[in-house]
Order: sequence, then C-alpha cells, then structure tokens
Amino acid sequence: MNPEDPLLAPVPGSEHQILGGVKLDIVRTGNARVKRSIYPVGFHWAKDIKPKVGTETCMHAHVGFLARGRIHMTFPDGCTLDFTAPQVVVIEAGHDGRVIGDEPAVLIEFDFEGDTAKRIGIPEKHQCRK
Repeated sequence: MNPEDPLLAPVPGSEHQILGGVKLDIVRTGNARVKRSIYPVGFHWAKDIKPKVGTETCMHAHVGFLARGRIHMTFPDGCTLDFTAPQVVVIEAGHDGRVIGDEPAVLIEFDFEGDTAKRIGIPEKHQCRK
C-alpha cells in the first residue's frame, strides 16, 4: 500500500479499529456512521473474522461504495455476488466474503450499526436475486 494514497490515509476525526486485519476508520454522523474499511489482500471473512465473532456468516448488512478492489460474497443458499470498483454495494446479512485479486478492497459504508437493513430499507436477511 502506498502511504501517500489519500484513499488509504487515516481519516481525520475518526475512530480507528482493526478487526481480523481489516482497518476501519469510523465517524459518527448523527444516528449513523460512515466507515472506511480497508480489507487486505487475501482477506476471507470465514478465516479472519468468523473465529472472533462466532457466527456462521457475517450478520451485518453493508451498504456503500467500493472505491477500490474486488470482493466476492457467498450465501448459504448458493447465491453469490461480485463487486468490482467503482461500484455501489448492497450486501444483506448472512454472507461470507473475500477479497479477490492482488490489491486491497476499500469500502466506504453508511450504517446504523445493528439497524442498517431496517433503516435503509433492505431485507433483514439475504434473499437470492437469481
């Protein structure tokens, strides 16, 4: 990663966290949060985060903009979603995800913590879009 790349630079005024190798910069904005997540090359939710949270799949909805990289989502029902930057993403709860390729994925998200799906108006759980 290029430390001079503004997309990867620390976000002023944010709360910095690292979870399973994912670098998070979180800014609270009223009742919502804006998050910049940097998923490293080789990241796989099942390997990097599942052991820390203890659920079979990621139970958070993600809504935002993939600014860099490629990500692949799988769901227990066999559905898959692929996103390549630049692209808007909507990912329902109940997924496993991974970074594809040789560059980190940078996702800018808008969320309401546990209420994201309900407050944004997307399904609470995954519904296959075949």
